[in-house]
Amino acid sequence: MSEPEFDRAFDPAHGAAVPVAPEILRVTASNSGPLTFHGTNSYVVGVDTLAVIDPGPEDEAHWRALEAAIAGRPVSHIFVTHTHKDHSPLAARLKAATGATIVAEGPHRAARPLYTGEVNPLKESSDMVFAPDVTAGHGEVIAGDGWAIETLHTPGHTANHAAYALKGSGTVFSGDHVMAWATSIIAPPDGAMSDFMASLDMLLERDDRVYLPGHGGPVREPRQFVRALKTHRRMRERAVLARIEKGDRLIGDMVKAIYRETDPRLHGAAALSVLAHLEDLVGRGAVITDGPPSITGEYRAA
Repeated sequence: MSEPEFDRAFDPAHGAAVPVAPEILRVTASNSGPLTFHGTNSYVVGVDTLAVIDPGPEDEAHWRALEAAIAGRPVSHIFVTHTHKDHSPLAARLKAATGATIVAEGPHRAARPLYTGEVNPLKESSDMVFAPDVTAGHGEVIAGDGWAIETLHTPGHTANHAAYALKGSGTVFSGDHVMAWATSIIAPPDGAMSDFMASLDMLLERDDRVYLPGHGGPVREPRQFVRALKTHRRMRERAVLARIEKGDRLIGDMVKAIYRETDPRLHGAAALSVLAHLEDLVGRGAVITDGPPSITGEYRAA
């Protein structure tokens, strides 16, 4: 199996409601950036009474565009894939305006406790005040007016990440777990590589038709793409082990070699991804470090 063929062709149509499937509109926020691509996708599901998935960041222009897409129709539910500030903050405002029930896996939390002296590098990017009305279990189905949505727990990018399957359509709203334009950032302690890989395995057991992600365009052949994502991650793991075998001990040196063709603005995120791989490798006994894995630690082969 080859690596995934990433698709960066995408027209965000900022400010407009774009039909992407029957009874599904996409509204993309204009919060473009190296980690958000052309912006965060919000989805409006239904005809008469609606569900909104990932209302998005606190952005007035995006709020107005979302209001226009809703077009005065009642909103019964708000589904949030995870609690990074580009996805969840507008949920509170939308709830106040519509009375909708907020559904999520749970509030924000780290994938593991912080080690002594450790600082969470993504704390400022996380919506720490988010509080869902309903914490939906894996496989739990919530029915609305003409639609039913199943919660799929997909930890990895964050501990509380969930995807949502629109029953009867073959469509999954995949959040930041699987995206067509790039791989998801796995950054300890917010996320964990072992969780991410297990979540990919769970998706491979399904037979979905299309993923609508939190950034960029659709994933059209999801099972093939997910298999390729697994291959990509295993290749990254082998690259990390190869750098250690060549004598690299520090994550910074590994990043310079492994990500030499990557935009330098993404090297900080790449370092966290390498840390996620090392955390997994240490847990499996393939790599050794003194003390718990850290961004400044020194690593050697077991």
